[in-house]
Amino acid sequence: MDNVDFITIVRYAWIEYDSSRRVVDITDISVMVSTNHVYKISLEDGNFVIAKLSHFGKYEDFVEDHTIINVLSNNLPFPFEYFLSRSLMKGDSIFIHRFKNYEIDAAIVFYRPIKINLRPPRKMNLGQIITLGKQVAEFHKACHLVRHTLPPSSKSLLKDIGLIEDYIRSPKSIVKNEEHKQLVLNHCGQFKKEVSDLSLNEDDLIPVFIDWNIGNFSVDANFCLFSRWDYDWFRTTTRVLDFYFLSRVVSEAGDQTAFTYNMSTLQEERFITFLQSYHQIFPLKRTEVLMIKEAYRFFILNYVIRHGGYFFNAPYADQLREDALNQHLHDVDTFNSELLINALNIEE
Repeated sequence: MDNVDFITIVRYAWIEYDSSRRVVDITDISVMVSTNHVYKISLEDGNFVIAKLSHFGKYEDFVEDHTIINVLSNNLPFPFEYFLSRSLMKGDSIFIHRFKNYEIDAAIVFYRPIKINLRPPRKMNLGQIITLGKQVAEFHKACHLVRHTLPPSSKSLLKDIGLIEDYIRSPKSIVKNEEHKQLVLNHCGQFKKEVSDLSLNEDDLIPVFIDWNIGNFSVDANFCLFSRWDYDWFRTTTRVLDFYFLSRVVSEAGDQTAFTYNMSTLQEERFITFLQSYHQIFPLKRTEVLMIKEAYRFFILNYVIRHGGYFFNAPYADQLREDALNQHLHDVDTFNSELLINALNIEE
């Protein structure tokens, strides 16, 4: 897709949205780690908006996710009423432009600029970890409060696991080694069994944003959540899917430019401290704590092995996939859920 003129696509999307407001400049502000593109559109009237162009996944899923997020952003109560970046509307619905030809099927959505306060530090201190735990709990609690006002989601973890199985068995699979293919299929089967045994409550499903790296949210001077953007991995599901990235954010290693998706951060004392703080505000059930291991398994299967090529530059995607196949999947079932259950004093 090196020959695709993304800026022209964005320009025509804006013309479709509102041709009366002339564009004077379109600047690529993408972080260059995924196939998604982000642009700053400067307008003649002195304002600017943010455009996101995505050619990953199904257009219908893109529309569904952003519709849910936009309703959520409008319905969240204080203090999260301005926390999420909002999409621009045209008439009574969110505006999403579709560009499709023989080479690409892309969706473009426009966002209102969101205020950004302080970037979290690469390594947090104990007080910051405790505050973050409470803040994420309050945010999850707010999402849970308004869950019945949101549009339905057609995606589910089990549906995606089925798609992973189909992909691994197909000629298009990037996993060519037969032993690795069987490894992935075994873990898909294990995931389905474990999730079935846990019998998670459908009424507990909430919007989650999964990728909580420190480049995706800001905090205020008191370390309260201030703003959040980047919705690549959004879905409506169990809240524990947010915990793996949060364990990385509070980890001893902190934010790093070179990394791998190992599981050890989920058993660190620093994450346990985060979880204990979270649990005080929005208590976790035993089944949810048991689901943390499966959430990690799902992350590796879906976002690293199946879709890694869309979210990371090619050489890094290959390395992360190799790490997952040769090490991380083998480590999943060594996870000690009882360590977390005991730390939270959750009874049977």
